[in-house]
Amino acid sequence: GARPCSPKYFGRDAMVCVCNATYCDTLDPVVLPALGTYVKYESSKAGKRLERSEGSFQRSLHAPDVVLTVDTTQRYQKVKGFGGSITDAAAINILSLPATAQDHLLRSYFSEEGLEYNLVRLPMASCDFSLHAYTYDDVPFDYELAHFSLRDEDTKLK
Repeated sequence: GARPCSPKYFGRDAMVCVCNATYCDTLDPVVLPALGTYVKYESSKAGKRLERSEGSFQRSLHAPDVVLTVDTTQRYQKVKGFGGSITDAAAINILSLPATAQDHLLRSYFSEEGLEYNLVRLPMASCDFSLHAYTYDDVPFDYELAHFSLRDEDTKLK
């Protein structure tokens, strides 16, 4: 499934795969498995990098400490999609990359060859990943939002 990683090491046990202007690792498009089976992608410190494996669900399995029962007739919620957050820090980091690396990175999140994100969360005003604290309207009791205005972080970063 995965293209080879372009590793960068940080100390003895820390490694990340580098996405840059010339290369970014991706996955082959994920095809839904047959009913009763699953596909698993596993990464580990031992060297696995999005290693693909397949398996099938068993109707009954006796494991001493694990009991997992799935009632496929009972539906509790729907998944609308998957995604991430574009904080000020994320935007600053993305915009610090060369244009081709930005393209590789965003494709790795949103394209069919990537994670296929379809949702993005934006914080309202500043958050713990902002360079400084800011709001959109600091005037007390301004219920009409007459003093509301976006900040440079919103128009230039996000």
